[in-house]
Amino acid sequence: MTRVAIVTGGTRGIGEAISLALKDLGYTVAANYAGNDEKAKAFTEATGIAAYKWDVGDHEATLAGVAQVEADLGPVDVVVNNAGITRDGVLHRMTFENWNEVIRVNLGGCFNMAKATFPGMRERGWGRIVNIGSINGQAGQYGQVNYAAAKSGIHGFTKALAQEGAKFGVTVNAIAPGYIDTEMVAAVPAPVLEKIVAKIPVGRLGHAEEIARGVAFLCSEDAGFVTGSTMSINGGQHMY
Repeated sequence: MTRVAIVTGGTRGIGEAISLALKDLGYTVAANYAGNDEKAKAFTEATGIAAYKWDVGDHEATLAGVAQVEADLGPVDVVVNNAGITRDGVLHRMTFENWNEVIRVNLGGCFNMAKATFPGMRERGWGRIVNIGSINGQAGQYGQVNYAAAKSGIHGFTKALAQEGAKFGVTVNAIAPGYIDTEMVAAVPAPVLEKIVAKIPVGRLGHAEEIARGVAFLCSEDAGFVTGSTMSINGGQHMY
């Protein structure tokens, strides 16, 4: 029986590339999504990967969503916590709601998914959890105290949970992408984007597939001795 993987935020952008990379590894993939039913339907039709809708920031919804995946596909051995949102703004203009929502989804989603899947991985003696952090969680970013705090928290969460899982054959790692050519980055005004690219030593934005290849390695049998690590894939923009 093939191993089952869940990719949160797995029907678009980096998440879509990760879902496809894990499918290519031979995993049975479930792609979670939160809101865009039309995109999720098109994704499933194009890839054959089942899409499941729930809000990863909602604890009970996550437990129910994972239970449905396991009922349909089998026990979950691989989790990629990719789902994330932004609510940017400088602190003196940021509402508590915009702070709380980013923490709830981006960081709380990692906790909720781990609560739903980590115990089973422990019991079976094998598991892979990969959390998608960010260069902005490592270096900070103006106007993103909520996002930077959540992503920085993901890196700490990764190191702590890795210590809990190590003796049970469960590895927990993170990837910190730099600026990737996704829809989110495409929405950045051209003059701002030019300044961003100018700070990247390799001279370009990254590609979603480059992040996906890093995830695929960390989810593979070959990465059994890698845990508690953060892999920075950022073109040299921040050498951490």
